[in-house]
Parts: sequence; C-alpha cells; structure tokens
Amino acid sequence: MALIPGSSMNGNISATRGEVLGRARTFSPFLRGLIERHPDIAGMFEASGSEAALALSTASDDPAAPVATCLRLARQRLALATALGDLSGELPLEAVTAALSDFADGAIHAALAQAIDERTPGQPVAGLAVLALGKLGSRELNYSSDVDLILLFDPDTLPRRARDEPGAAAARLGRRLVELLQERTADGYVARVDLRLRPSPEVTPIVLPVGAAISYYESQALPWERAAFIRARACSGDIELGTRFLQEIRPFVWRRALDFGAIDEIRDISLRIRDHYAQGQSFGPGYDLKRGRGGIREAEFFTQVQQLVHGGREPALRSPATLDALSVLADSGHLDPAESAAIAAAYRALRTAEHRVQMIDDRQEHRLPTGDGLEAVARLGGHADADALLDSLRPHVEAVGRSFDGLVRARDRRLSSDPDLLMQELTAMGWKSPEEPARRIAGWRTGKSRALRSTAARDAFEAMLPTLLPRIAAAPDPFHALNRLSDVIDRLSSGLNFFRLLEARPQLADILALVLAQAPALADQLARHPTLLDGLIDESSLVELPGVEVLTDRFQAALGNEPLDAALDRMRRLVGERRFALGVQTITATRDPVAMAESYSALAEATVRVIAARVEENFAATHGRVPGGEFAVVALGRFGGRALTHASDLDLIFLFDAPDGARSDGARPLAATDYFNRLASRIVSGLSVQTAAGPLYDVDTRLRPQGEQGMLAVSLAAFDAYQRSDAWTWEHLALCRARPLSGPPAFQARVARLIRAILSSPRDPQKVRADASAMRTDMARHKPAVGPLDVKLGSGGLVDLEFAVHTLQLTSGIGLDPRLEVAIADLAEAGLIDSGADADLRLLSAFLLVMRLVAPGAVTLSDPSRALVASLCGQTSWDALVDAMNEARARNARRWQQVREGSA
Repeated sequence: MALIPGSSMNGNISATRGEVLGRARTFSPFLRGLIERHPDIAGMFEASGSEAALALSTASDDPAAPVATCLRLARQRLALATALGDLSGELPLEAVTAALSDFADGAIHAALAQAIDERTPGQPVAGLAVLALGKLGSRELNYSSDVDLILLFDPDTLPRRARDEPGAAAARLGRRLVELLQERTADGYVARVDLRLRPSPEVTPIVLPVGAAISYYESQALPWERAAFIRARACSGDIELGTRFLQEIRPFVWRRALDFGAIDEIRDISLRIRDHYAQGQSFGPGYDLKRGRGGIREAEFFTQVQQLVHGGREPALRSPATLDALSVLADSGHLDPAESAAIAAAYRALRTAEHRVQMIDDRQEHRLPTGDGLEAVARLGGHADADALLDSLRPHVEAVGRSFDGLVRARDRRLSSDPDLLMQELTAMGWKSPEEPARRIAGWRTGKSRALRSTAARDAFEAMLPTLLPRIAAAPDPFHALNRLSDVIDRLSSGLNFFRLLEARPQLADILALVLAQAPALADQLARHPTLLDGLIDESSLVELPGVEVLTDRFQAALGNEPLDAALDRMRRLVGERRFALGVQTITATRDPVAMAESYSALAEATVRVIAARVEENFAATHGRVPGGEFAVVALGRFGGRALTHASDLDLIFLFDAPDGARSDGARPLAATDYFNRLASRIVSGLSVQTAAGPLYDVDTRLRPQGEQGMLAVSLAAFDAYQRSDAWTWEHLALCRARPLSGPPAFQARVARLIRAILSSPRDPQKVRADASAMRTDMARHKPAVGPLDVKLGSGGLVDLEFAVHTLQLTSGIGLDPRLEVAIADLAEAGLIDSGADADLRLLSAFLLVMRLVAPGAVTLSDPSRALVASLCGQTSWDALVDAMNEARARNARRWQQVREGSA
C-alpha cells in the first residue's frame, strides 16, 4: 500500500502536504470545495501540519452567529482538517474518529441547549439525556455517518412551559434537536440523526420517559439490543441522567450467566445482512466495506460476541471501542493475540478505505465504487491505482471473514427422527450399542423433562446433541456417562442456555463427557448448579489459582458493598465455580494432584478470610467492637496442613484476647467472651449454612478445648492453660497441624508463637508414644477402613503416616510445621525418618484426592475408572498403581511401628 506519510522520513514535509492537498483537489469534489471555502485550514495544514489544522478548525466561532450556522461551518472546517490529517497519515484512525466523535458530542449538546432556550429561555440543559450508540457511542464515528441516538427524559426535571405536558414537551425538544442537526442549508448539515434504535421505534415517541425505558430493557428487550448497548454512553444533555439509566440496565447488558441466545442473535443478524446485501458480499469493485463478508460489521460483531461471552464476569473487557476491546481481549487471554492483531489491522484498513469513499462527495456510502470512481478513491488515498487498493484490502477482508465464519455454526445439523437413520448416525458417532442412546433420545424428545418443555429449549437441545454424543461415546464408560447426562437433564430447571453453551463450545462438551463418565462428585454438583459450566469458558479457569492474598482481594472486590446475605450467596457461587474448576483440572490431568490439594486449601483459606471479615463487619454493626479485643480463626487437620481434597470439611478453632471485663461498644453491647463466641458461631454459619446458592463448606469445630462441651471461642490465656495442663496427647498431635488463617497479623503471629511453644514443651517420649499408639488403636476400632482401597484409614495409610510424623514432632521438637511434607523433610534431615516417606505421602495423597472425585466411597472401580485413576497418579496401569500403593503402605506401617516402639 503506497500511502504517503506525513512525517520527517519523507524529507520535505511541506512538499508532502502539498501533494496531499493536490490529491484532495483532484479526486474529491467535496474536499476541493472545502479547501476553497476555508483556505486558512488548508494553509495551516501545509505550513504546520495536521494537529495545528485540527486545533484551528475547532477554534471558537462568532458567538453572534446563529447556532445552526456555527455548527455547520464548524463541521466543514473539521471535515477538512481531519481529511487532510487522514490522507497525510499524520492522524491515525483513532485520532480522526475521536475528533469527529467529540465534535458530534458538542454539537448535539449545543443544539439541545438551543432547543431548550428557544422554548424556555434561560433554563439549564437538564432532564433530557442523549445516549449515543453505534460508532458515536464508542467514539469511532465515521467521516460521513449517521449518529445513532436514544433520547430519554425525566418528567420531574425537564424544562418546560407551565401548560406543557412533559411527554409532549420532550417530543417537541427532540424534534427541534433533530432539525437543528440534520436540516440541510446552504452551509450543509451537522449530522444525520437515526433514532431507530429506541424500543419499538414505529410506535414509541422519539423521546422516552426514563422510567419506562428502564422497565422495557429489564423485562421486554430483544437479545440483539444487548449488543447495541455494549457501545452506549451518555454523550450530551443531562449526562447524569443518562449515566444513571445506563447503570440501571447494566445487568441486562452484561449478564453474569452466559446468554448464547443473544450471541446466536448477533450471528443471525450478520448472516441476514450477508443475504440482504448479497451484491456487495464478494470482494472487488462494488464490495460493501461495512456489510460485506469480512467487512467492518463482521469485525465489530466478532469482537462483541467475545465481549458478551466474557464481559459479564470480567468488567475490564467492556471497552466500547472495537480496537480497545480487541486489545484487552488478547491481553486477558480470551482471544489469540495473532487473531486479535489481524482483526485490528483489518479494521483500521477497512475503516480508512471507507473514509476515503465518503470523502469523495460527503455521502454516507460504504461500497467501493466501480470504474473511474474506484480509481478516484484509490488515488485519493495515495495508491497507484484501483488494483493496488484492492490488493491492500484483500488479505484483511479474508482474515475477518475467516474469524467470523468460525462463529457461525452449522445450524442445520440435527439427528434424524427416523429410528433406523438415528441408529446409523449413533453408530457413526462411535456408539457400539446405539440402542440405549436412541432410547434416551426418544424419551428426551417427548418433552416430559422440565428442561425440555419449551420449543426453544428443545431446539437448543437438538442442536447440542451432535456435539456432545460423539464425545460421550468416546468416554471410558459411555453408558454410565449417558445415565448421568439423563440425571443432569432431569434436574435442570431450564436447559436452554446450558444446551446452547455446549453446542457453542465443543471443548466444554469434551470436559462434560469426562465429568459425566468419571467424576460423580462433579456431575452431582453440575446437576444441582448447571451454571458451574459457565466458569470453564475462560481459559484462566484451567490454570493454577493465584495465591491466598490475591484470591482474597478478588473475592472482596467481587462482593463490593453487598449486604451480608447477598455476599454469602455470591461467595457460594464464586467458590463453587472455582472448586468445580479445580475438580476439572484434576480429572483432566491439567495439574499434579498434590498441587491441587494446595489449591483447594488456598481457596478455602481465602473463603474463610472473606466470610470472617464480612460476618465480623455485620456483627459489629449491631454489637460494636471490643476495645483492645483481638480474634483469630485457626485451621487444623488437612486444612491446617494445606492438604484438602474436593470433599474435605474444615477443621477450625477460634481464639481471642481482650482486656479483663471488656465489653463491646455497640448499640447492644456484649461481654468479650459472649461477643467472640457469638461471632464465631456466626462465622461457622456463614461458612456452612446452605443458602439458595448452594452449600459452601462443612465445618468441624470439635478439636477445640474440651471438644463439643467446650466454648466455641476460647481466650488465648485459657487455651494456653488448657494445652499445658489439661490437654490429652491426641490434642497435641492435632495441634501439630494448626495454623492461624485470619485476624490481625500481630495477633496471628502471637497465636503461632504460642502453638509452637506448646508443641516444643518438654514431654515424656515414652508416654507420647504410648498415648499415640492407644489412640490409633482406638481409632481403628471405631472408624475402620472401608475396603482395601482406603488409603487414609487402612493399615499403612495416610493416618498411620500422620501419627508417625506427629509423634516424632512432639517427642523431638523437630519439624514443627503444619505441612506434612515440610515436617518430613526436617525429620529426615535429622535422621528421624527416611526421606522416602515424602514420595509415599505424595502417592497416597494423590490417590485419595483423585478418588474423592472419581469414586467417592467406592470399594471397587470399573476398568475405565481404574485406567484414569492410575494415569492421574502417574502410573502406567491400575496394577502398577496398586503395587506401588501396597509398597508405600507397607513402608508406612513399618515407620509407624518403629515410631511407636521408640526404635525410629
């Protein structure tokens, strides 16, 4: 492409700009007229460049001249300055469209002010908001473009004469606004106004009451209108009113749960446009730059689809401008950077070519002309000829067309209703015994299931089946997966969006097939809360969780200022999505199972921190705070050791400190002990009570001093005294995995120091070993192993290894870390345990975590499940895994035997 740049690289800037002026005079009748009428703009451009010409074009006009005249002359001057900046390459596309958009904003406001002043002199511009949609909404206005507007009024603040009814007054102002902007005079026009994006434009007034508009968009709006409001903003008039309206309807535009109906609507609109403008679809002379295949509209729609998919959950993706949106989609990992860059480059090239077409005669034209007209456009833009222009645009059109074609699914794929043909289709999909899936499909087609009662749901379901059924057929246990799919469908209250999501995202169908076939724990979750599948759309859901601090901050930001009940519901959804995603990561071998245990623990820790903080804040609103009081939540067990599984409960205790006789300072004061015990009870409820959004965690507080008979929250002094004087050995064993989670950092540090001091206290090693041995024997009697695969409670399992490690910690004072792997490393370095204990811990922990998902509570496994579990545990076969675990358990049994006998 031979665009002539206006930069110092050319050597003679003035000559280059002179050449640009020559092209403008020769090939554009419109620009030739402007140069003659506004020689000062042309002269400033040639002498000082585009920025100076642009500044001169926006200089204040004669304040005595009529507003309509001033705006038209200002538009002429701006049109000349931006055209010269565009043609010279001194102003990038973004600068040109921003200048045109800013002028339109100001012109609309000035025209509205004039309309109000004519009717009610001296009244401010208030009570009537102008919303910009389309390219003006995103500040990407065309060189010669309509402005898409929606006009809203507030009857309480609209300036009007005493006898005027508010609706009639607003309509009168709207008509005068349009007249001032688009009436053609000897000086031209300011902007063509399109008000057809308002609700039901054929029957509604041109200015709508804001309350009625909010009601419409919340309850009656069509799906395509969501996409229109991606680029909406309050551009003129009563900006506060317009902004408030957009905030009210934001949930309609950016839905947290994905609405693939809206996305289908966008696709279908574009396909209808392709059909309607068929003559401009093929690239070449006469090609429609806006509506043609691979054109501007498809680049915009492609980008908006990505925003609708992800923007409801990620506000950072809601950029209204196409180029900005492409950039942020790529940066956030939702769009391949190369594809983003290709569409952005195409968008710039196509928009620039469109501007050149419009510069010829100042017409709202989007087609490339033919014959001499195309030659003039090419030469105006600095190309050698028409073929050079077409050659420069062709790869861009092809790139956009390919990307958009990828969004348009084959809508005609449906399984046959003929039984014989259906059996053939299912066999071709990989079903070795197609009779069962055929029977299921026939049952689903009766519409008896609640999720399949509507026509739209059945249509979406039929469209999804060709995507999902081949993947289930390829699953390790397809018929088991089919049964679970039936369970999920039966439990769905509404299946429309669920089915559309699976059809639109085949990779999710792969995951769903694996979940249904091999992970009943996840399948049950999904059946109860189908929106869990939404969370897997983002690639970030299958990468490692961020640290506890980052997770905590993200949860707090997501909750905002919501009241406690709403915050608890929101947390259950947020945590449920992430736990589900962690389960998917586990069964898809995305990450090592032992690392997954740490992620489950980090998620739970962030949850406890956020819930504790929110509950404490709510509690303080009634009871105040205890002056000088401090409170901490402490984790024990697998939670303390950062080794949670998908199904683990949370072992917690609560500690506090407060001055003697302290009471809270709220409207309903409480003594410190009562205060912190009630607070602890509220936190337990916040974590464990099932709300409408589902469950969160089961909480076990029985490890507190005196167990279920003791107080829920214990003072630090009482805890210290109990642990040193009254605690059983098993309580000290449990304390080996204690770590503070939340509370003031200084108080957490005090708690950690106290726990370490208690664990480091001198003990009778023989008594510790005897007590530990007796406790393990008693535990085996009251809680025996469930079958030979119980690697937690069975002989040589994880509990035996934990007893061995904790007994060594108490008797030696070495390795006092709640994480078993760290403790083992320290004990091994001291020669108290063999270093191989770490590998055995990791193998059995991995098996336990995987089994909690694949076969919770199972004594035996199917062959497909055995193969999956072995693979996830890093073994080549089930037999190899069993052999490896048996060897590890034998070593653990010997370790525990040696420890309790004192020979370790």
